[in-house]
Amino acid sequence: MKPNRLMRAALLAALALACFAPAFAQQSFSTTIYFDYKYYLSDDGPVTLKPADPTKAYLNNAFLFRRAYFNYENKISDNLKFRFRLDADNTANVTGITLTGDPVTGASTSKDSKLRPFVKHLFLEYSNFLVPKMILNVGMIETLTFKPAEDRWGYRSVAKTLVDGYKDITKKDILSTSADLGATLKYSFAKYFRVAAGVYNGAAYSKEENDQFKKLQLQAQITPLPGLSIVGYFDHERKLPNLTSFPDETSPVAQTYKVDAFFEMVKSLVVGGEWFTFKYDLYQSGGEKYDVGGWSAFARYTLEADKLALFARYDSYIPNSLDRDLDMGLVIAGFDWSPFHKSWKLQPNIWYYTYKDGLRYNASATKDSDLAFNLTFFLSF
Repeated sequence: MKPNRLMRAALLAALALACFAPAFAQQSFSTTIYFDYKYYLSDDGPVTLKPADPTKAYLNNAFLFRRAYFNYENKISDNLKFRFRLDADNTANVTGITLTGDPVTGASTSKDSKLRPFVKHLFLEYSNFLVPKMILNVGMIETLTFKPAEDRWGYRSVAKTLVDGYKDITKKDILSTSADLGATLKYSFAKYFRVAAGVYNGAAYSKEENDQFKKLQLQAQITPLPGLSIVGYFDHERKLPNLTSFPDETSPVAQTYKVDAFFEMVKSLVVGGEWFTFKYDLYQSGGEKYDVGGWSAFARYTLEADKLALFARYDSYIPNSLDRDLDMGLVIAGFDWSPFHKSWKLQPNIWYYTYKDGLRYNASATKDSDLAFNLTFFLSF
């Protein structure tokens, strides 16, 4: 079935459930939108975000919808819940072929950059599965990688967390995704100790499975003191070998190690941090394997609930552990203001990029830093 037909079928199924679900079911609809005005205050914008084609001018200011979510949930019974979520972004899709573009073949592809919806979540959740406090999720589900840090950071509307946005900033792929097809089990031994495990295709929610391997994720959270929590995370996946570059390689392994820590003992203040390292057999330099990694520290303080808050964050990026001149830094700071209602927020914020060796990122001239301003409109209802 073609992707657009699959999406229509899923949407019809969700609407049918909404119309014909039993009267006792608890249904909810919600929408979340991230809309930005972005302006790069430095010349040409961040070096890693420049167009691949050097002949194209860099777009230094623009209005854009970064994300638009539509969420439907149905609590079918005390233990069973269904979720259907549509997401949309401006990623260009090849939609057809014309016969007038290429002077040799007479053919060229055409792209559509409209804000197109796609299915992000489509799953069942069963609580108290097998034993009390055990939760099973099956379908197109959230992975275990980002959520603890994302919940504490609290400003997905402003910026993804370190691991979630790593490729966007550095162009270095660490094979992470926020959703995938698979199953997870989560269990709370007590409020002080929780564990989770997931198995997924590993190809991410937007792609079909392309090999026989699966991605395994493990997570454990401890809360030694009220307001202090530590989360450990590990994933493991075998990939198809790249026989062109590495003819002797068989089933290279990719692994992620991650630790989060969150401090919430002071009223209205949340302080958090995350550290990770990504090891991939195919990442080699001069015959040596290198790791990709980084760390992040953030804080947010609520001055008035549902009205005004401040936030700040620092990220350190290490795209190659054997070449530390490629290191990057990013400072994000701003405030969160709800002038009329908590469903509509204005979030002015700045992004300050720094480069360990600016000449390595910009071959024509040394570029040590970049500065960007965003006016983020957050809508949720």
